[in-house]
Amino acid sequence: MTNPLLAHWNTPFGLPPFDAISDDDFGPAVDAALAEARKNVAAIAADPAAPTFANTVEALETADATLGRVLGVFYNLVGADSTPAREALSRRFSPMLADYASEVATNADLFARIEALWQDRDALDLTAEQARLLYLTRRDFVRQGALLEGTARTRLGEVKARLASLGTQFTQNLLADERTWELPLAEADLEGLPGWLIAALREAGHERGEDGPVLTLSRSVIVPFLQDSRRRDLRQTAWEAWVARGANGGDTDNRAIAAEILALREERAHLLGYANFAAYKLETEMAGTPDAVRDLLKRVWRPARAAALEDAAALQEMLRADGVNDDLAPWDWRYYSERRRRVLHDLSEDEIKPYLQLDRMIDAAFAIAGRLFGLKATPIDVPRYTPEVRAWEITRDGRHMGVFLGDYFAHAAKRSGAWCSTFRDQRKLGGEVRPIVVNVCNFAKPEAGQPALLSYDDARTLFHEFGHALHQLLSDVTYERISGTSVARDFVELPSQLYEHWLALPEVLAEFATHAETGAPMPEALRDRLLAAATYDTGFQTVEYVASALVDLAFHDGPAPADPMARQAEVLAEIGMPDAIVMRHATPHFAHVFAGDGYSSGYYSYMWSEVMDADAFDGFREAGDPFDPETAARLERHVLAAGGSAEAEELYTAFRGRMPGVEALLRGRGLADAA
Repeated sequence: MTNPLLAHWNTPFGLPPFDAISDDDFGPAVDAALAEARKNVAAIAADPAAPTFANTVEALETADATLGRVLGVFYNLVGADSTPAREALSRRFSPMLADYASEVATNADLFARIEALWQDRDALDLTAEQARLLYLTRRDFVRQGALLEGTARTRLGEVKARLASLGTQFTQNLLADERTWELPLAEADLEGLPGWLIAALREAGHERGEDGPVLTLSRSVIVPFLQDSRRRDLRQTAWEAWVARGANGGDTDNRAIAAEILALREERAHLLGYANFAAYKLETEMAGTPDAVRDLLKRVWRPARAAALEDAAALQEMLRADGVNDDLAPWDWRYYSERRRRVLHDLSEDEIKPYLQLDRMIDAAFAIAGRLFGLKATPIDVPRYTPEVRAWEITRDGRHMGVFLGDYFAHAAKRSGAWCSTFRDQRKLGGEVRPIVVNVCNFAKPEAGQPALLSYDDARTLFHEFGHALHQLLSDVTYERISGTSVARDFVELPSQLYEHWLALPEVLAEFATHAETGAPMPEALRDRLLAAATYDTGFQTVEYVASALVDLAFHDGPAPADPMARQAEVLAEIGMPDAIVMRHATPHFAHVFAGDGYSSGYYSYMWSEVMDADAFDGFREAGDPFDPETAARLERHVLAAGGSAEAEELYTAFRGRMPGVEALLRGRGLADAA
């Protein structure tokens, strides 16, 4: 029988045939696809014809197409619907794929062809996109060790293979800790919790085979529990479990793994001739250097810390007023901050959530994309990897633009967080191919028959991830290597963070924030209070984020620490981390940094992009209309459709006419007065 992963997918829109794929298919499919890719690469390298852009660079673009298609299915499922078999396969695949990547990068005959084209580039009559692809291809080869020889080349391959295995193990350890911890709750423990959260805790208990409500480490329930539980002892238990992920000892402890990853990254950088890993990693980002990153973070840190300390003093008074003769602790912050928000803004999650239905927020995200870019979303019945996944065809003026999948609810087999990924990227080489995009979230699942309700932060997350999806769906380039979100890491968050701004428009909330039971729109007074509170607690939020970014930078900008936990403590002491706030992601569960190289030395990128997204939305304000068609057209042409076809700074400047300063960011976070 033909392996369904390797066969032609005769399915609607070319979606993977999820109903025909079993875990047993992945191993043979990857083995076969790897063999095919190696054969194709060898043929390119040994081609007796003189190198041309078509027979070398374009040929490399499609050499491992089958492998990419198979892995696109596999890794999406590993993240969103893991099984023990898939986790075992992931451990097997990681070093295999690293070996393959090293073989390609260090193929001397192949690189000689690329180098010949590079040296002769001015005479090749390339389009701008082709010239960009040639530049990126050569740069990738050099940064992967193409210029190394002998033992250095061999050692680099070993280092990359080991890093791949360690990143996989880090991720699986974190998922294991999140999956196994639970806190059964008695009925008395639910006092003070909102009805929607109690329902979510009961649903979590049902999913785990328990008779009553259960608190898990899903962010969608543990954060609101910390906000609303009156039981300080239970808040402490939950918080300590949350921050201990990856640091519980035993087989799932990530601390030694983090230390080894940092040491290997430093060795990798040295082998390639860089002073440290941060210098290597940031060379291709907008920031360029560790000093530029540190300057941005420190400029934001000072006003954020001042605001957080002022808030901490107010929360401390509330704690003492409750008769607690103790210092404000991290497990107290969210509880007292939520109570303070109710006083300052007459606002609570209980009042907000009935108006933020998941279905209506999805409708809002689609409607805004329609007004800005002419997109239309139509529900479709297609193969899906779990029954809860939803699917839409995205069109514009009747033209198919792609398929969008939404996977919204938390469950034990899904890793934490929220992300955007693809099963297929946009490209034109070999014929027009439109993308298949998926947004994965971890919202609390409601009881059967009840609508899913979101917090305002949840709704922002939904908009954020759909902003990434638009970057994929509107991509309009020839080559997959520069398609969609294939851009500098500190530019990739611009479309996602920018899209969040439309959620905060009064006219959007007036239309789509409707009560789950009555259907009535959110009252203007409530809407105004919600928007007025948009910058509430941003001192806390900014401090926990910037602290994580500074620790990430310190790990990689200098000698690798033998004890990352000690180095983390040193950095936090140096910057004066407030006692009642912790890093958003402590080292043992800092998946952004240790699950792979994606955000290593680059966790700052959300803030770098925020400088641009604040300025970008100002462009719409300056036009006098948040849906101004000319500004939206420039945004699509120079950012969303362009992918990585030019340097990020060039693309942004083409959109706005200049690069922005940090002022719009501080103003947007309500920190301008504290600067």
